[in-house]
Amino acid sequence: MNYGIVGFGTAGYHAVKAIREYDKTGRIVVYGNTGKAPYNPMLTTYYAYGKLTYKGMFPFGDLASIQKELDFTYKKEQVKKVHAGSMTVETEEGSERYDKLLISTGARAFAPPVKGLLPENALLMRTVEDAERFKERLGKKDVKSAIVIGASMVGIKVAEVLHKNGVETWLIDLAKCIFPLAAYPEVAAAIEERVEKQGLHLKFGATIDHMKVENGQQTAVLTDAAKIPADLVVLCIGTRAAVETVQGEVEIKRGIVVDDRLETSVKDIYAAGDCCEGKNLESGETQIIGLWANANRQGRAAGINMAGGDARFEGNILHNITHFMNMDFIGFGDNRIQGEVLECGSLEEGLYIRLVLQEGRIAGANIMDSYQISGIIKNYMLRLFSGERAVLPDYQRGMLIKAGLPAEFIDRIEEKING
Repeated sequence: MNYGIVGFGTAGYHAVKAIREYDKTGRIVVYGNTGKAPYNPMLTTYYAYGKLTYKGMFPFGDLASIQKELDFTYKKEQVKKVHAGSMTVETEEGSERYDKLLISTGARAFAPPVKGLLPENALLMRTVEDAERFKERLGKKDVKSAIVIGASMVGIKVAEVLHKNGVETWLIDLAKCIFPLAAYPEVAAAIEERVEKQGLHLKFGATIDHMKVENGQQTAVLTDAAKIPADLVVLCIGTRAAVETVQGEVEIKRGIVVDDRLETSVKDIYAAGDCCEGKNLESGETQIIGLWANANRQGRAAGINMAGGDARFEGNILHNITHFMNMDFIGFGDNRIQGEVLECGSLEEGLYIRLVLQEGRIAGANIMDSYQISGIIKNYMLRLFSGERAVLPDYQRGMLIKAGLPAEFIDRIEEKING
């Protein structure tokens, strides 16, 4: 059996690993354009900060070690097109046919051009190369002021790195608050207050209209006419699925459409990771849920199925977990859904949790300063979405209580859900 893997991030890695478990002798060819082992994009800011070594961004080790362990051929070639009809992968060097194909090309950072912004003063933050360029620029000590566009989980981490390096930093977004897709307004307001107390500047409802030089200083002119000095602009606006290689070959919406076996609209062609859509268990709809754990699970399921096994990826819920500026924030579910609110703790310090209940389920959750309980809460939500009459087992109740959640609050949650 000949397997072709296009893209070698964490989804591709887990697919190769699963294939090799089920097929010890099949030929596996991996196409990658970096020549690097899979890395975690969320760790790039930790490297730029100095909290991680370069090797720390590569959780599975170096490429040579992975090749030795899993026995595959790596081709550092830019894929021009995947031809579904002939099951071939076309590169500048030629074309090759495969029996099974996986598209695991991930996503890339997206940012519209900013008029007047010089290339040397503009950065993205997703790849290892982005992190190296960011770290190198900070090492020159010539950045006195900076703007980060995008009040996302990546944006706040980039802003933190700049702030810790003594750079006067503004985090700006067209949205009304920080983490607009994850945080409830009350929680967002508390996060913003904490961040500003530490010296980071925030501005919402505006973005950069253009850049100009004013009194010898690079200056950002915002859409509300405000002006902010900025030696550097980091664009953390969002990502887009990298689907160009299969455009017109398989069904694509915002990402590649797959079934629960990760097979695309074309038989024997699979997709996994940030380039494809998965089921949102809360809404029942398919969408891109760009999570490291999602890509791992999708890649493994795809690999098993490609090698003749039978695996399913049921889906996931939206969630964000991040640590920044001496605090933790966790957001689960859709923060737009309205319902009965249950909350416990203080937004000023220590454990805080806010749950929104709708139709006997937890529709959304925000947790501050206690990542330890996040797994239990998420697991509880998933069980409810699957239709279970969920009751927390004693050991999980004990863990929640140990983390600081009162037993009375836990009882109240279960009473509201189970009646």
